[in-house]
Amino acid sequence: MTGNEEDEAWMSRALQLAGQAGAAGEVPVGAVVVLDGKEIGTGFNAPISGCDPTAHAEIRALRDAAARVGNYRLPGATLYVTLEPCTMCVGAIVHSRISRLVYGAAEPKAGAVASARQTLNEPHLNWRVESVGGVLADQCSHVISEFFTRRRADIRRRRQLFSGKE
Repeated sequence: MTGNEEDEAWMSRALQLAGQAGAAGEVPVGAVVVLDGKEIGTGFNAPISGCDPTAHAEIRALRDAAARVGNYRLPGATLYVTLEPCTMCVGAIVHSRISRLVYGAAEPKAGAVASARQTLNEPHLNWRVESVGGVLADQCSHVISEFFTRRRADIRRRRQLFSGKE
């Protein structure tokens, strides 16, 4: 498998996890941590169900990986995530010593890798993370778009139901 094929295979796994988040009513973002070709951590968004503002897919995957390997530092590992990470998640990625970040869809409003901010490029950081964006971007974007399209339609239906207009 080439590097690109491997990235796509792991991003497909992250998309499966995103589906679990969406099925639970969460914004469908999934993440997987890979070390030496093996899955060592997974996560999907759960801030609503967990009443936890830090329960982003990336944070949950990093926690899972750290617990499995017995160390909060994960050098040599790659984090695959379906959506460009926010500032909080980029901070956790740096602190966990992830070596490589691969993400799918860009996040123009809150993306902290290439879109709204370029946090990984800040010179004061004590760890450098290689990043690759756009892997299976169309599929990753579609999952998010479909989720919000359904959510808006549900909101419209509820408003119509409660307003008495059918």
